[in-house]
Amino acid sequence: MLTDFLQAPVMAPWSPFSLHLLLLFLLLLPLTRAHRFSVPNASFNHLVLAPDQGKLYVGAVNHLFQLSPELEMESVAITGPVIDSPDCVPFRDLAECPQAQLTDNANQLLLVSSRAQELVACGQVRQGVCEKRRLGDVTQVLYQAEDPGDGQFVAANTLGVTTVGLVVPLPGRDLLLVARGLAGKLSAGVPPLTVRQLAGPQPFSSEGLGRLVVGDFSDYNNSYVGAFSDAHSAYFVFRRRGARAQTEYRSYVARVCLGDVNLYSYVEVPLTCHGQGLIQAAFLAPDTLLGAFSAGTSQAQAALCAFPLADLDGSMEQARRLCYTTGGQGPNGMEEATVEYGVTSRCVTLPPDSPESYPCGDEHTPSPIAGRQPLEAQPLLQLGQPISAVAALQTDGHTIAFLGDTEGQLHKVFLNSSHGQVYHSQQVGPPGSAISPDLLVDNSGDYLYVLTAQQVDRILVAACPQFPNCTTCLQARDPLCGWCILQGRCTRRAECGRAVQPNQWLWSYEDNHCLHIQSLLPAQHPRQEHGQITLSVPGLPNLAMDEYFYCAFGDYNSLAQVEEHHVVCATPPQDRMPPNPPGSDHVTLPLALMFEDVVLAATTFSFYDCSAIQALEVAAPCRTCVSSLWRCHWCPQSSHCVYGERCPEGEKAVYSAQEVDILVRGPEACPQVKGLASPQLVPVGWESHVTLHIENLHYFRGLPALYYCWLELPGKLRKLPAFLEETSRNSGLIHCQAQQFHPSMSQWELPVPIYVTRGEIQRLDNTGDLHVTLYDCAMGHPDCSHCQAANGSLSCLWCGDGQPACRYGPLCPPGAVEQLCPIPSIDVIEPLTGPPEGGLAITILGSNLGQAFNDVRNAVTVAGQPCNPDPSLYRISARIVCVTSPAPNGTSGPVQVAIKSRPPGISAQHFTYQDPVLLSLNPQWGPQAGGTQLTIHGQYLQTGGNVSAFVGDQPCPIQEPVCPEAIICHTMPQMEPGEAVVFVVFGHVERKLLTTPFRYTANPQLVEAEPSVSFRGGGRVIRVRGTGLDVVWQPLLSVWLEDEFQVKALGVQAQDVNPRRSCGAPAADPQACIHLESGLLQCSTLCSVNSSSLLLCHSPAVPDGALPKRVFFALDNMQVDFASASGGQGFLYQPNPRLAPLSHEGITHPYRLKPGHVLDVEVQMGNVRLALGPVQYEAEPMISTFPVEAQVGLGMGAAMLIAAVLLLTLMYRHKSKQALRDYQKVLVQLENLETGVGDQCRKEFTDLMTEMTDLTSDLEASGIPFLDYRTYAERAFFPGHVGCPLQPGLEGPGEEGRRVTVCQGLTQLSNLLNSKLFLLTLIHTLEEQPSFSQRDRCHVASLLSLALHSKLEYLTDIMRTLLGDLAAHYVHKNPKLMLRRTETMVEKLLTNWLSICLYAFLKEVAGEPLYMLFRAIKYQVDKGPVDAVTGKAKRTLNDSHLLREDVEFRPLTLMALVGPGAGGAAGNSEVHRVPARVLDTDTITQVKEKVLDQIYKGTPFSQRPSVHSLDLEWRSGLAGHLTLSDEDLTSVTQNHWKRLNTLQHYKVPDGATVVLIPQLHNGGTVSQSLEQTGCHSGESESLSPDLSICQEPQLCSDTPMLEDGEEGGVRLWHLVKATEETEGAKVRRSSLRERERERARAKAIPEIYLTRLLSMKGTLQKFVDDTFQAILSMNRPVPIAVKYLFDFLDELAEKHGIEDPETLHIWKTNSLLLRFWVNALKNPQLIFDVRVSDNEDAILAVIAQTFIDSCMVSEHKVGRDSPVNKLLYAREIPRYKQMVEKYYADIRQSSPASYQEMNSALAELSGNYTSAPNCLEALRELYNHIHRYYDQIISALEEDPVAQKMQLACRLQQVAALVEYKVTDL
Repeated sequence: MLTDFLQAPVMAPWSPFSLHLLLLFLLLLPLTRAHRFSVPNASFNHLVLAPDQGKLYVGAVNHLFQLSPELEMESVAITGPVIDSPDCVPFRDLAECPQAQLTDNANQLLLVSSRAQELVACGQVRQGVCEKRRLGDVTQVLYQAEDPGDGQFVAANTLGVTTVGLVVPLPGRDLLLVARGLAGKLSAGVPPLTVRQLAGPQPFSSEGLGRLVVGDFSDYNNSYVGAFSDAHSAYFVFRRRGARAQTEYRSYVARVCLGDVNLYSYVEVPLTCHGQGLIQAAFLAPDTLLGAFSAGTSQAQAALCAFPLADLDGSMEQARRLCYTTGGQGPNGMEEATVEYGVTSRCVTLPPDSPESYPCGDEHTPSPIAGRQPLEAQPLLQLGQPISAVAALQTDGHTIAFLGDTEGQLHKVFLNSSHGQVYHSQQVGPPGSAISPDLLVDNSGDYLYVLTAQQVDRILVAACPQFPNCTTCLQARDPLCGWCILQGRCTRRAECGRAVQPNQWLWSYEDNHCLHIQSLLPAQHPRQEHGQITLSVPGLPNLAMDEYFYCAFGDYNSLAQVEEHHVVCATPPQDRMPPNPPGSDHVTLPLALMFEDVVLAATTFSFYDCSAIQALEVAAPCRTCVSSLWRCHWCPQSSHCVYGERCPEGEKAVYSAQEVDILVRGPEACPQVKGLASPQLVPVGWESHVTLHIENLHYFRGLPALYYCWLELPGKLRKLPAFLEETSRNSGLIHCQAQQFHPSMSQWELPVPIYVTRGEIQRLDNTGDLHVTLYDCAMGHPDCSHCQAANGSLSCLWCGDGQPACRYGPLCPPGAVEQLCPIPSIDVIEPLTGPPEGGLAITILGSNLGQAFNDVRNAVTVAGQPCNPDPSLYRISARIVCVTSPAPNGTSGPVQVAIKSRPPGISAQHFTYQDPVLLSLNPQWGPQAGGTQLTIHGQYLQTGGNVSAFVGDQPCPIQEPVCPEAIICHTMPQMEPGEAVVFVVFGHVERKLLTTPFRYTANPQLVEAEPSVSFRGGGRVIRVRGTGLDVVWQPLLSVWLEDEFQVKALGVQAQDVNPRRSCGAPAADPQACIHLESGLLQCSTLCSVNSSSLLLCHSPAVPDGALPKRVFFALDNMQVDFASASGGQGFLYQPNPRLAPLSHEGITHPYRLKPGHVLDVEVQMGNVRLALGPVQYEAEPMISTFPVEAQVGLGMGAAMLIAAVLLLTLMYRHKSKQALRDYQKVLVQLENLETGVGDQCRKEFTDLMTEMTDLTSDLEASGIPFLDYRTYAERAFFPGHVGCPLQPGLEGPGEEGRRVTVCQGLTQLSNLLNSKLFLLTLIHTLEEQPSFSQRDRCHVASLLSLALHSKLEYLTDIMRTLLGDLAAHYVHKNPKLMLRRTETMVEKLLTNWLSICLYAFLKEVAGEPLYMLFRAIKYQVDKGPVDAVTGKAKRTLNDSHLLREDVEFRPLTLMALVGPGAGGAAGNSEVHRVPARVLDTDTITQVKEKVLDQIYKGTPFSQRPSVHSLDLEWRSGLAGHLTLSDEDLTSVTQNHWKRLNTLQHYKVPDGATVVLIPQLHNGGTVSQSLEQTGCHSGESESLSPDLSICQEPQLCSDTPMLEDGEEGGVRLWHLVKATEETEGAKVRRSSLRERERERARAKAIPEIYLTRLLSMKGTLQKFVDDTFQAILSMNRPVPIAVKYLFDFLDELAEKHGIEDPETLHIWKTNSLLLRFWVNALKNPQLIFDVRVSDNEDAILAVIAQTFIDSCMVSEHKVGRDSPVNKLLYAREIPRYKQMVEKYYADIRQSSPASYQEMNSALAELSGNYTSAPNCLEALRELYNHIHRYYDQIISALEEDPVAQKMQLACRLQQVAALVEYKVTDL
């Protein structure tokens, strides 16, 4: 809303009340936020700061904003737009500047006059005049020139040309210095630098003040960068060309004295930044001029140079001295100074003291002076982006520069003598938005104001507070920031009170480091002890006497004592410390050195607890204690971990490993058990002794104690008494009491941990993982071989006593030990079969199969053949895996294992060698996606245990089990379709099926699935259409149910995903429901394959309450979502239907019906069975109470009624069958006829394609003769008009003066049309008028299309609005009728809009096939005779134009002469012959037309000579010249019939020479009257009732004459004579009865003539298909206008709740195909520069009607009574219908066309078609219609309240006043 307000056109001065309202409105809007100001859709130009108040002023396009220092808006002034023109001086009356228009007013100069408290603002309009406003309130204008003179033109009036200026305070007055570039043709006389008044009677005038006089400003073309001043001088930085029209630009700085009002002191010198380009921005810092230069040859984009002001002034003084005293010559005689800008002044020779005597020049001193020697500087800094703004600040002894670049980034630079360093960059403006040169620092030096085109930002110069700690503060490298130690924050130097003292304020550019604690002594401390720690803190600042530091341990504070850089603090007492964390032996607290509440340095400090350490490791408490990080010691006798010397008196401690001064320390000094002295292996059931080594016993010397061994058996702890045997002074042995162990063991070895205690509590440390291993020989040794193969150290023997078993040796009686194991026992061998080639791995399972691999190396035979064992797969005694040897097929026998020459073990099972054979494959094809269940049939397929199948190089996973005669596997995906060999691998042997390879076909495609709704009970038939559906092995319709537990609760039983099958069993149906790994339940039904294009599926059942997650088709390995197959329509489940029981008393009570018994009634729908309850039939009584007579009468009546019904039924069935037979007979006849003419069609088609190939080669040179866009638009917008439909009216003698006024009025009308409210009101008002005809509506719509052609986005918006209104109108009536006709202006607008948007598509895509179709038709028509009088032809598609008589004709080839003197095309240098194919039956005019076609092949028709302006001359020999004509004295006349002359009449032979010569007389041609009368401008006959109004044109075509050729009772004829009719009959020809008779005669067309039509149709079929394909194909991107239109129609349907797809189909058909494409098919002259004959037009009408029939949704039926034209394409129309439907579906599925993309395309169209018809005449025509209904339109505008506010009626009255001097109320 604000944007519209700010952009509203300013047509009149603003009232004070309106301005206050606007200001209040802007102040209430949230346009500002912290540190930023922006206004939507505003464009900012300049920013200035009032030095004393701190207020800011923003000069913007059409506005001036006044802001507070915090960027809060205080007021706003409106400065535009205004009616202006840069080509006019400021005017009061618009008549003084007719070209003026509403112009935005950009701010060009904005300055502050502090003395007068005024704001100087100069705009772009009115030749850059300025105004003065009050600083306190910019809305108050203090001065504004009402009629400014050229001396008051200040700023440049062209956007992009810079104007800079300064307010110069002089004693008693202020002056204005302004410099500007060259802009506009009226600014040539404005000097580039002027001195102007700020006060007085003529503010801003330069009258009487200095001007920089320039000979020719355009030679120099100064471009100013900035203007600056110091206490004495003003400096101007700029770029310009060199003198004497040199093209090279250089950078300059000019200086004038501030008090010099005549510019006598002007001096300029060049500036050079070494190696860089031109200066782009500048700033005058104290003592330095900073300049940003563009890039030179380096990779950087910009550089910053600094020019010391002393050097700059010195260079200027040197130039001034040379020009004053030496004529500009330097010491070396070279010219070093001159007078520039082409003025007459020259350097002179004045006394040497002249520069000092006249420091600011005088009248007699030369001026303007230009130094030749540039002032050069080295770059301080290079940047990667061009610099657009520079500012600088000197503070704290440092110079900081601020650089703004063209990408909206602000760079802060620290300037240090010879270089600069960027220490911070930030994005301020939007990316890509340059920062304005008005980069301002506020008076305090704290803030920087940054201006871009969209916003103003307030940025801190130094953002020190944003750095939270010392490290980030110093790392920022901000020269204005440092770390104030005692304040604990990042500050500027002045903010730190003790910054001058050492170690108080740290600066990053000095060698400073943040305060930190370097070391702690001690590093840790025991928590039980209160002590002191010393902190080493280098660089600690000094404090005053009454100030102190303190240490903070967490929340405990301790006063610090400082000695140099050491700080001593006391630790907190134990009760002030938090407890240790669970499982930890210490607590760590933060330690901070504090000053007041400021943390100076911080670290962490740990307090440890030795008593908590020993609990951390129970197995080794002493070792844990003394090896910890802390200084903890172990008291071995009392078993305590203590700190310091804290063991009880007399107890010797084990010292910590931290004690470096003690020799014996650490974990090795602890009393500990080192390991086992007895064997680690302990047998179960045998009494065993355990002995352990112990060390460091001297700690217990003299202290007797009992020792115990502890074993941690499973489930219990076993204590064994022990005794100590000392073996040396410090070590000994612990002997545990002997014990038998009988643990419950699940494995043959059991590790048992063991430890020793002194007493029952004091545990000795274990050095490591100490345990004994219990073992049981019986575990893991089930047979003799296993037992004897066991490790010898276990002493296991096979014992035959009682139950044979493996036992520990001493447990077996001596006589029971068996030394020799039994012979091998073989239990299982697998597999039992193998291939004859051998190589199959056989697994033999049993017992006593050897004790080592060497026992079985050569001990195995299979069926008498050696079998080689595999050592890697051998398992002692239990398994042998061997590889078979080759053997003859059929060999069979047992497996034998013979070990060490002992009798072999023989298997009960036999192994058989058999040869597997592959026989066949079923199916033999499947989709490349895989998943086909493949059955490989054969013999002996169960050969070997490792069977794998392959299809090509892809594995085919086998479904178990493998059966002897069949293998079932499922194919894997394949990259490309094609054949693949199937083979099966049996072990290492391969068998191939070479006779029947498997063929991968293309994947099936689903294109349609319906219906998309089912009840939950399932079973509804779903019809699925697509391609390649018969290759799917098992098509399923599946649904995923989301909540498995809920489904189970509902009673759905799920089964395994892959149930195991058995051989010989029939194939099982797919499971109804299966579990998926994701937890979902998948329920499926099997679909039946009806054909390759149709599946019939039943919807799966879904229980009530279950949530379907996905419905999809599973086509083997492919899964296709139902929505993808149905065009985006998802599958929905509805609740099951419910039927009320028949009986009102409930389902248990029977419904009574007479007579009979009781039956149960059920209704089944899909899978749902609904019971309606029983029906009881009651018996009737035997005696009837009904009279016998009534019964007889009723029976006879019923019999008659039944007979009548039967008779009607039989008649209906007879008629239906007869109609069906007729339809089938018609199709059969058509098919037979087409077959019969097939050979002829092929020959004709071959000839035609040869001709088309020649035509294509010709088109490559000349191109298709498309109409230029202007002609195309005229013909599309104004059908039926010949030539330009809009001709400017002829002006009378007195009209010349009104032309300018009328043009101004029409221009205002054009502006008024840009108001959407006005245009919509105009359209609605006109359409409401009863006398406003449909032709008027079409005409006005086309006029609007022309008038708004350059604003297509706006025209589209209007059309959308009107279409929305039209849809709302038809929705309440019959929505299918919308867009059917062209009855409203919006429908004609839509036609014109499509014509504009699809012109490029016509030229690039559809034009070529359409043109080829037209040329093919023309070629075919010309090959047969055409009656010049009746217009009927032998070759046509239209039966009404068919020449039914057999006319004999002969083709001829004439040689036409072309060249000088031959009457041909002028300009040819030599005569050459052009062959022309004609017929001997052609009239002379027809011959001339065909000859012209050949001579001017490739030339547009409009550029050819008229056939009626030429005569045909037959030349034979040297002197034989005969002029041929249609009628002459030799014409044959008989019985009032005159026959037109033909080549046959003149006996012109084949190969004759002819020439076209200019016609010397009138007459002699039949069609001459056409040339004289021109084309009629009527509407063409409609093809379909859908587009009957405002129909597209029937442009000029030669029409055959039937009656017009009659002269004096003589009638003309050519091939056949027209039917004899009386004059009265001619009048009644168009009567209904006659038309019916003609139609009946057409239906009775003989078969021979229908054959001609079919022959023509077959020949043209390819070109018709190509044209339809180009229109309806999605191979190329669909035009965005079509997608945009269809999306809009979809939106309208959705908005109005129209769900009928037929309605939407009709809308799209009516809007595009019937409205645009049918017209293009019917009238190629709309697109091409061609002539369409009557026969060609008739054929195109048939093709166009076929296209119309293809677009209709109704079924296309033909029968005996169908027109022949419909019969011709009866077989093709269904295919075309599918193309239309697919076209609509593809457009709907394509990505949507966004509003922005469409607007971009429309804008491009508006700019591309610059040759569109001129709209001024259209506006004049449009005004004529407005004039007819002027009063009604004015009334409608005055009644609309919004139009009243916009003064639309008033503006229309102004238009009327200008156009026709109409009296208005103005």
